[in-house]
Amino acid sequence: MQAVIYFSRRGENFVNGKIQELTVGNTEAAAKKIAAELGCDLFEIQPAEPYPKNYQEATKVAEREQQQQAIVAYSILDLDLSQYQTILLGYPNWWGGLPQIVRSFLTDNDWTGKTIYPFCTHEGSGLGSSEQELRQLCPTAVVAVGLPIRGSRVDRADKAINNWLINEK
Repeated sequence: MQAVIYFSRRGENFVNGKIQELTVGNTEAAAKKIAAELGCDLFEIQPAEPYPKNYQEATKVAEREQQQQAIVAYSILDLDLSQYQTILLGYPNWWGGLPQIVRSFLTDNDWTGKTIYPFCTHEGSGLGSSEQELRQLCPTAVVAVGLPIRGSRVDRADKAINNWLINEK
């Protein structure tokens, strides 16, 4: 079985060089598209303490977490990871790689025998170092080629998502 698991942040976000309010985070929008295309289960990694809605404040928190290699508390409702062999893992590119909350989720779970298909949203930095980080954090999993999606274009990413899904499956 396969599942889409993602972390996303709503609120102010950097889009096309400007700060804009997002009621649905870019990664969440992409995750929903992927789950709908595959007809599979969808799970959200939710921070125990929400990130600030203000973009500048949120980036400061994310940078501090990365510098301190913080373990970030989170929850995922109703996920039994043992039921899934294939995970499509979504996250925003924060400071060139995986957000600490995603790192925390990855280190808390057993990835033996699983295949991870990463996808990330960004505003110009692509996947950054996230694929290498995934391979380091999940050495017993197969990490497939990821899909970078420019956050400001997520509403127009259907073709790129479909091509990635076809090529990776």
